[in-house]
Amino acid sequence: MAKVKSIFVCGQCGYESAKWNGKCPSCGAWNSFEEVETTVSKKSVSVSKKSADVSDKILCINEIEAADNEVRYKTGLNELDRVLGGGLVKGSVVLLSGEPGIGKSTILLQICRFLGGNHTILYISGEESVRQIKLRAGRLGVESENLYLLALTDAETVCDAIVENKPDIVIVDSIQTMSIRDISSAPGSITQVRECTNLFMRTAKSEEIPMFIVGHVNKDGAIAGPKVMEHIVDAVLFFEGERNLSYRILRAVKNRFGSTNEIGVFEMGDSGLKEVENPSLMLLSGRPADVSGSCVACVMEGSRPILAEVQALVTKSGFSAPRRVSTGFDYNRLALIIAVLEKRLGFFFGQLDVYVNVVGGLRIDEPAADLSIALALYSGITDKPIDEKLLAFGEIGLGGELRSVSHIAQRISEAQRLGFKRCIVPKHSLSAIDKSSFDIDIIPASTLRQAFNSL
Repeated sequence: MAKVKSIFVCGQCGYESAKWNGKCPSCGAWNSFEEVETTVSKKSVSVSKKSADVSDKILCINEIEAADNEVRYKTGLNELDRVLGGGLVKGSVVLLSGEPGIGKSTILLQICRFLGGNHTILYISGEESVRQIKLRAGRLGVESENLYLLALTDAETVCDAIVENKPDIVIVDSIQTMSIRDISSAPGSITQVRECTNLFMRTAKSEEIPMFIVGHVNKDGAIAGPKVMEHIVDAVLFFEGERNLSYRILRAVKNRFGSTNEIGVFEMGDSGLKEVENPSLMLLSGRPADVSGSCVACVMEGSRPILAEVQALVTKSGFSAPRRVSTGFDYNRLALIIAVLEKRLGFFFGQLDVYVNVVGGLRIDEPAADLSIALALYSGITDKPIDEKLLAFGEIGLGGELRSVSHIAQRISEAQRLGFKRCIVPKHSLSAIDKSSFDIDIIPASTLRQAFNSL
């Protein structure tokens, strides 16, 4: 017979405990434990029982056939294909997450317009009725005879429908609405999300059907549900962007079939998401002229160089402890750059508020943007505008030196294509390029002071 037992599960990381805890010992989250009922079987399993013979399932890797022309499906959106690594892989499970209203359901319904031309698609919705999806599809201009809708929240019934109808592509919107009847916890709980994801993964792998799964986020901005859900799926895509801005950035957090450095840029309009083929031009549009505290940085997102404007506002503080605000740039990295400017060059920010912003909603994590941030801070504290045709990139060391960065040729080529005339680069990076092949003034600098003097 089976016995019902209660355990407590952390809503942040999935840690299980026999008793309630105020603080999770695994992830440190407070007040995150939820009571979950589980079924424990009293049947004993004999250790001497012979396991099933799987020798016929063991295959040499050279015996497995993989046709290159059938590996990936093109989605019709080049930016999405870039993030996926070239397209949607057969049998893969892709988790798409982001803030509410950022465009997750919109982009999945849009790709149905292209994929529905040659493939059958089963769109499973647990949040909307089929009539609501039909209205949204009409607004987006999605019409296809191969697109089938199913409004259902029972995960087992959904998987039975997938196996019976065998569609080419499956979309589940969203995983937090799915549930398994035998599990007593509510939909969206740790146990339900984990087990439903496992069930969909096994179905996708056994039938070789690619599957998109929409995931919600919690109040901290992280993907809702257990961390093991991200380990189960093959790719995790995350939508970034401000709600009050029209631009959206799609980033791969995990991808078993491609790079995690690529990003896709979209613009939200009345007719859905539109691809932005030239993100650099978009991020630099509306840039003010002859204004201090502004500089252009060049960062590499995968194989694509992207130019973005960084702004710094330095003003007298009205508080005993000056404020440091950073939007789109790492706060700790900003504190390091300010410390180097104070110690090595004598610019003191002790009584000044510092506000740093990356225009366009882009988040910069690459150290190559250090020099642009330092130049923007220098321009802000001295109130001297930087030439709008000047670009700078380089990593800053604690001694005030400029360290070399990678892909310098691609960065300079992108700057030249957009009409920039001067470029400040680390001196040690010049060995990787031929200056005569570029129609742009390349200024080498080995220290921050040399970079400032060349303005």
